[in-house]
Amino acid sequence: MDKHDDKKWEIIDSVYLFERPWLTARRDHVRLPNGVEHKEYYVLEYPDWVNVIAITESGDFVMERQYRHGLQWTGYEICAGVCESGESPLEAAQRELYEETGFGGGTWTKLMTISPNTSTNTNLCHCFLAEGVKQLSTQHLEPTEDISIELMSREKVWSLLEHDEIRQALMAAPLWKLFVKKQWTKNI
Repeated sequence: MDKHDDKKWEIIDSVYLFERPWLTARRDHVRLPNGVEHKEYYVLEYPDWVNVIAITESGDFVMERQYRHGLQWTGYEICAGVCESGESPLEAAQRELYEETGFGGGTWTKLMTISPNTSTNTNLCHCFLAEGVKQLSTQHLEPTEDISIELMSREKVWSLLEHDEIRQALMAAPLWKLFVKKQWTKNI
């Protein structure tokens, strides 16, 4: 195989522009396999993320409603968060579900791993399905979190998906996959 077959870019130089615990931005000077140089290619470094489709013992989806400042929009989402240092994605997902909703237990399955943006982000999002969860506690929110919980029927979640009311792509993708995989779309 020719070294150019993987189409990998050569990094000539990198400069970190912004470094914070949850976001790091860098500017790369790169050379493409065809020899063209791009002196200002921006990359965002994040820790890996997780999200959880949580379904109760009675079949309801544990949904969150919260404000998202980027879009200045309030809507429904599934539980999500950041993998902290030393945590496996499963441990992070279980912790996030418990902290944000008070729910836990059940049977956990890895549903998929996706990239937030393969062009500019370095991290992955690990998506889990937790079936048969139950409320174990109240929420344990951080001061910057304002999350309300709503248990929803499968039909209500399907309606949100069909009407583009779940705007976060990293949350819509595993929900769509689950509905297709379980063939629930045929029954609604």
